[in-house]
Amino acid sequence: MLNYYIYRFGQFIALILPIKIVYAIAVFLADLHYFFAFRDRRFVKANLRVIFPERPDKELRKISKQVFRNFAKYLVDFFRFEKLNLGYIDRNIKLENMHYFDQALAKGRGAVVLTAHLGNWELGGVVIALLGYPFWVVALPHKNKKVDIFFNTQRNRKGVKVVSMGKAVRSCLSEIRNNHMVALVGDRDFTEKGITIDFFGKPTHFPEGPAALSLMTGASIIPGFMLRNPDDSFTLRIEKPVEFSPTGDKTKDLAGLVAVYKNIFEDYIRRYPEQWYVFRRFWAK
Repeated sequence: MLNYYIYRFGQFIALILPIKIVYAIAVFLADLHYFFAFRDRRFVKANLRVIFPERPDKELRKISKQVFRNFAKYLVDFFRFEKLNLGYIDRNIKLENMHYFDQALAKGRGAVVLTAHLGNWELGGVVIALLGYPFWVVALPHKNKKVDIFFNTQRNRKGVKVVSMGKAVRSCLSEIRNNHMVALVGDRDFTEKGITIDFFGKPTHFPEGPAALSLMTGASIIPGFMLRNPDDSFTLRIEKPVEFSPTGDKTKDLAGLVAVYKNIFEDYIRRYPEQWYVFRRFWAK
């Protein structure tokens, strides 16, 4: 319950103050959290060590601190969804390769939009919906019902339709068959029943949902990332659809398709490590 009131207070501050001031407050609080959150700080640095085994500790600490700061800004952006409109997009967001969405929808088979816990995936979804695309997202419900309602209200008010993870399969299949776009975050498996795959040279679990949905429907998997620029503007970068030829062997195809797009995740995380928000141990060992 406490988290709910913290989020609402954060939203109140984010909406009444100028964005630069709110960002400054967020960075200050992030630095405090970084100093006192020993567990989170240790996990972030340990994850970065897997990605960059050759880099010195000093550099990894610097990146870790920036992870905390950028995540705080991510929350500010989420709290300010009420202010988002097409004018904001024109002023603050560079759009790259949106034609990949148009081409997929023109085929009439919908699209699986794939992203990671990188940059600002929530803002990316809102921007896509505001631009008029039929956009659904699969979201993990929060344990606290009020927090869950708060998060989904923030999404829904800007046209993002939410599919609860507990009802995801049937709903996603229905929306894809209606030529809609369904977005999933594909770099974290919350069930520990996903596909074991080599990621940055170490085994971990990836969710099979994006790959399974694509294979069942024939919808293209289109990766996309909302990246924060140094001046706090954004770039929404859409990558070309993932190329994969199924063999008919379900198990083999699932693993093979995940292996293809995990390479895209690795590339983006290497390029933007300060924007990959994973505050837990990502690899089992």
